Amino acid sequence: MEPRMQDPLVVGRVIGDVLDCFTPSVKMCVTYNNKQVFNGYEFFPSAVTGKPKVEIQGGDMRSFFTLVMTDPDVPGPSDPYLREHLHWLVSDIPGTTDATFGKEVVGYEIPKPNIGIHRFVFVLFKQKRRQTINPPPSRDHFNTKAFAADNDFGLPVAAVYFNAQRETAARRR
Repeated sequence: MEPRMQDPLVVGRVIGDVLDCFTPSVKMCVTYNNKQVFNGYEFFPSAVTGKPKVEIQGGDMRSFFTLVMTDPDVPGPSDPYLREHLHWLVSDIPGTTDATFGKEVVGYEIPKPNIGIHRFVFVLFKQKRRQTINPPPSRDHFNTKAFAADNDFGLPVAAVYFNAQRETAARRR
């Protein structure tokens, strides 16, 4: 399959750093305070302190999904030796609902990028059945691809990412 060159996930190197090439099959809408996340848009860290609303369209009540939120740029994009840092993990989300109906395996951690511009990636996997997901031993060195393989998820069904960098006093005004 030839990668879609204009695909923002390819341009933003989310495909490659975090995910393998996949074809989205489910609509996932991520919003912080009614502001929708679009690939590559920038959010201030102060705007993403609360859990986002993650709505899933295109499943049914018999399908279950797992949501992963990860930062592949820790501690900084030029030397991300802690890649990936896990920010949130929710499983058993029923199709056609939102993530608040799922089981929070790892609680939401506020993005706090220190060095450079970080990508924060939301990845949605379709579960083959309701299943118990074990929390990883650490938030650091999380690997989305290995996690998907360990839990028999296959390729993602949806993904979206935003950028954020540290706010300075000047930028907050």
